Amino acid sequence: MRHVRLLLAGILSTSLISVVSGAGAVAHAAVAPTLTSCQTLINSQEYAKGQLTVATDSPGYTPWFVNNTPSNAKGYESAVVYAIAAKLGVAKKNVKWVVEPFDSSYVPGHKNFDFDINEISYTSDRAKAVTFSFSYYNVNQSIVSLKTNTIAKKHTPAELKTYLYGDQVGTTGLSYINNYIKPARAARVYSTLADAVLALQTRQIDAIVIDTPSGQYMATSQVVNSKKQAIGDQVGQFPSVGEHYGLLFQKGNKLAACVNVAINALTHSGQLKALQSKWLGIYNSVPTIKP
Repeated sequence: MRHVRLLLAGILSTSLISVVSGAGAVAHAAVAPTLTSCQTLINSQEYAKGQLTVATDSPGYTPWFVNNTPSNAKGYESAVVYAIAAKLGVAKKNVKWVVEPFDSSYVPGHKNFDFDINEISYTSDRAKAVTFSFSYYNVNQSIVSLKTNTIAKKHTPAELKTYLYGDQVGTTGLSYINNYIKPARAARVYSTLADAVLALQTRQIDAIVIDTPSGQYMATSQVVNSKKQAIGDQVGQFPSVGEHYGLLFQKGNKLAACVNVAINALTHSGQLKALQSKWLGIYNSVPTIKP
């Protein structure tokens, strides 16, 4: 929930072979790993040998996870992890989940996991501190408000600038507010998404900007009244700005190259698209509006 060109340089860890140039000097050409070689390499690249250690925040929300249980392989991000693990020859029982808060994930330094999956968008600033995988989901941002708020009916580009927004610190939703909507009043920033939702429910802010699948779930299941009735409205989604989610690794982690090979295989086989249709399809039927 958290632009959007993936920089290949520095992400792929490759083996080098020597090539003799015409002038007699030795040059080096990079050879990307294969799925077969990765299934052998992975044991030496894992944070904890013999298991794939995957981090995410808690709670994990639908449709990315189901029942806040990443290990059940339900929800898009959970399903993606187990699909990647299968491609790399890692048994489901050997996937271990750990908790990593969203706003701690892209802090530079040592990581106690192989990668983090938590709707973390690639940005050039974040990529200075951590390594990202290829995209596992291309995402649009959307607006969530109360059904009774004026923004639900009046949301031309000029009108959007007049509202008071709120969002979780460090998110691309917050960046979208500042860089594309550019409201007259500064957005309110909250430590957690739950705090932002509470502010929306109590009418302290007019709207939240969040990725489209999460926004649909938020509007129908999280923004509720005292009787647990949905009072949220997903006003619309914005056109793509090239934003995408990537798996996050400690800077320079060699395992990223093999995970990229697995993501490529899932993409080319259509399996990644099938998982998107299964877990995210119903969350993406939202009209497009202009910022």
